[in-house]
Amino acid sequence: MERMAIGTLSYDAAHLLGALVLALSFGLLSQRRLGPVINAYAMQAIVLAAAAAWQAHVQHAPELYLTAAVALGAKGVAMPLALHAIVRRLRIGKSVETALGIFPTMALGVALVALAVLVVLPTTTQSQTLARDDLSLALSVVLLGLLMMISRRTAITQVIGFLSLENGLILAAVSVNGMPLVVELSVAVLVLVGFVVFGVFFFRIRAEFDSLETDHLDRIGSGHR
Repeated sequence: MERMAIGTLSYDAAHLLGALVLALSFGLLSQRRLGPVINAYAMQAIVLAAAAAWQAHVQHAPELYLTAAVALGAKGVAMPLALHAIVRRLRIGKSVETALGIFPTMALGVALVALAVLVVLPTTTQSQTLARDDLSLALSVVLLGLLMMISRRTAITQVIGFLSLENGLILAAVSVNGMPLVVELSVAVLVLVGFVVFGVFFFRIRAEFDSLETDHLDRIGSGHR
């Protein structure tokens, strides 16, 4: 009975943390101001770090504590502070430009979550219930991050969508027993490098066009034809 209670607690806590990461993905899509978008991403990264730490405890995998520390320090603190600094330095407009309205975007997001469940659950019937549910949540976060990249017109919000997408990949990685630490750290390093590249990209567009609207990318392309 005691083991069953512990197992139920492990499942409920992991499921709750994964669901919170997903809920914050919807929070990213629902925000109309840039500051709250960055803050929502920071909260998502902090919850992701908590999910990784909990999985380290449940799986008896101490290396996942390092993943949790990286997620907390780099994604939950350093990147949001850097994004806020970029917004201040480049004097980026505070409103979020969208290709779709907020309501259509949220409705499409719900449809993508349903698609993730329909894809993952039938193909993981031999897996543990916890892993199946966490993979469903992780794929949902990935798809919502991709949706944010597509539906936002400002470069910095598209980068946040990419970073949120990567949070989903980390959530999937820590949910699977035996995932090599080198894979998780490699993903984190690639994201950090990509973040630096995106920062240079921001300053370049700002210097050339005095704006970070991605519509200006068309002007870049036409200038080289």
